Amino acid sequence: MTRQAAARNVRGRFSIFQGHPMTSSTTLADLGWTNQLLGQLSITELETRLPARVAEVHRDRLVAFSTKGPLALTLPPSLSSGAVAVGDWLICDEGRRVVDRLLDRTTCLARRAAGETAREQLIAANVDTAFLTTSCNADFNVARIERYLALILGGGIEPVILLTKADLDDPAPYLDRLRPVTRDVPALAVDAFSPDLIERLAPWCGRGRTLCFLGSSGVGKSTLATALTGRTLTTAAIREDDAKGRHTTTARSLMPAAGGCWLIDTPGMRELRLQGVAEGIDATFADLSEIARECRFSDCRHESEPGCAIRAAIDAGEIDRARLHRWQKLQREDNWNSASVAELRARSRSFGRMTRDVMKHKRNRWEES
Repeated sequence: MTRQAAARNVRGRFSIFQGHPMTSSTTLADLGWTNQLLGQLSITELETRLPARVAEVHRDRLVAFSTKGPLALTLPPSLSSGAVAVGDWLICDEGRRVVDRLLDRTTCLARRAAGETAREQLIAANVDTAFLTTSCNADFNVARIERYLALILGGGIEPVILLTKADLDDPAPYLDRLRPVTRDVPALAVDAFSPDLIERLAPWCGRGRTLCFLGSSGVGKSTLATALTGRTLTTAAIREDDAKGRHTTTARSLMPAAGGCWLIDTPGMRELRLQGVAEGIDATFADLSEIARECRFSDCRHESEPGCAIRAAIDAGEIDRARLHRWQKLQREDNWNSASVAELRARSRSFGRMTRDVMKHKRNRWEES
């Protein structure tokens, strides 16, 4: 397929989304462009390069949105597809359809990849609001909600909790269980099929804003995405015995949605290993973090140390002991995973220095001969 044919194919797939068409009048602001991104460009780049936003990531190419329409872009040898996230901004050579470089992200969602390698897996970039989605059934799990909140807050993103399937069960007991967990986080009970759904989510769906849904498979993320985008997404039934769902979204993509916003459709994640989100964990457990500052010792482990404010709060019934244990568990996990990544990077730098020294020695010997 020629480059021109590929571009036509991409344009045909992305230019007619309901409610938010890509037109010749589409501006960078419509796509989520900000002054912070503008400040990253040199005068030469402003004059000669085209900004675009990543809509899909494939092994050897990207699909991106620009003011000139959708683009099929080739990755340079210096940039792997694993280093690019849906939602990223880049500048490209419009004529050659080649990516020049990625721009710095304002926010980022990433987890530690599955397996033994200490590798970061990107989920989405430049997201304004993440809808953390759970449901009024056996899927509801406070520990999982806290884990997702740590990921979202650690990425610098505004969280909103959506409690779905509120038409099937009374959401009040679930909302009560959320209050100690989500002190400063909005929590809404919603029916994904309700005609007022878009109106209820409107405060977060402004022009140029970027949203995503996070949560387990089977909690209604695809149904919610369909309501916002007008695009029918593949769904699958959940198992009745444990309310677990099967993965229906298998790849991430950037889609136009109601109110002029953008939605990054993400797969359900069965494994969410935290890495580099210490600030997000402290923000998720802000009540504990604040009390811990009153402990007599700065390195208090909240076990049997004298003057432990956390233990005093537990004895007074102000803190749930289980919540303390969940906080400590996430801290240990993040410390371990982050240290593993740092060690891997240190080994990589050491190997790089050794390689350069060997090559330098060989060049010297060649020059001497």
